[in-house]
Amino acid sequence: MNAGSSSTPFPAHRLSVAPMMDWTDRHCRYFHRLLSRHALLYTEMVTTGALVHGDVARHLRFNAQEHPVALQLGGSEPADLAHCAKLGEQWGYDEINLNCGCPSERVQRGAFGACLMAEPQLVADCVKAMVDVVAVPVTVKHRIGIDKGESYDFVRDFVGTVSEAGCKTFIVHARNAWLKGLSPKENREVPPLRYELVRRLKREFPDLTIVINGGITTGEQVAAQLRELDGVMVGREAYHHPWWLASWDEAFFGTGPGEQTRESVESMMVDYMAAQAAQHGTPWPTIARHMLGLRHGLPGSRRWRQVWSDHKLKSLHPREVMTLAHAPLPSQGGESSLQPDMAAHA
Repeated sequence: MNAGSSSTPFPAHRLSVAPMMDWTDRHCRYFHRLLSRHALLYTEMVTTGALVHGDVARHLRFNAQEHPVALQLGGSEPADLAHCAKLGEQWGYDEINLNCGCPSERVQRGAFGACLMAEPQLVADCVKAMVDVVAVPVTVKHRIGIDKGESYDFVRDFVGTVSEAGCKTFIVHARNAWLKGLSPKENREVPPLRYELVRRLKREFPDLTIVINGGITTGEQVAAQLRELDGVMVGREAYHHPWWLASWDEAFFGTGPGEQTRESVESMMVDYMAAQAAQHGTPWPTIARHMLGLRHGLPGSRRWRQVWSDHKLKSLHPREVMTLAHAPLPSQGGESSLQPDMAAHA
């Protein structure tokens, strides 16, 4: 059950990849770990109900290579969260994170996510219940506010109350969460980013670990934030342009440059796909979807993505698919000539 533990000597939250629903599953995290040895990786949010009433192994199974890896939980019942945090620790996760930032209506109906920020004492009770039963860190991911309130006091009091319950690390998405009127996608784009509030939290709570999230897409932005804060969490930019992660260890953790190339990472993913198919019956397209941004910006990347996205090839061994993806185009016909070649293998 236990997948081992992390031994990274670096600050745990210096750079991390955000929990993203439908994206950061264990296959995605395995891929990201091939690119960065040290970035902290987060699971998708797992609800307490899914663990209390569902298939625990399906939700918590992960690969030992993923460490350091954190489990994000969604819930608002202290007893249920304590039970699920203990499960997470037993399965080998390096951190338990409570979601107090998701604004979706489905999450609100479950009375958790961003709406919990209106009940800081309940969040504190949830954190204390988890801290009391696990030895790994319990952290909270939240917004700077809810709806259109812009008071710094709101987030300051939230962090102050929850920290007294034993939470020492806060991952702050530097936007408000609008609980009505905006979709989750719009909630990542419409409310303005207010980084200064996150920096103010660090000044007011110097002994806490304060990590910033939201709108950070370049190494220069990461470096600027790290001059004032303890860590940076990157979301969709890491997913859509994953090769960026290959520069993180040297740039932000002070280690030597990695020896991986895009082709070597792709080849290791092919081996992983074959192993997952043999062990769990996982079809390779389920895994390959996470690496479609690997060759972003390179010549031939569009054709490469087309091959790896073509479900008509799902009966092939992924090594054959990789060969097709890198096969030179005929001198005539351009990318449109790809389909007949692939159809012959379907």
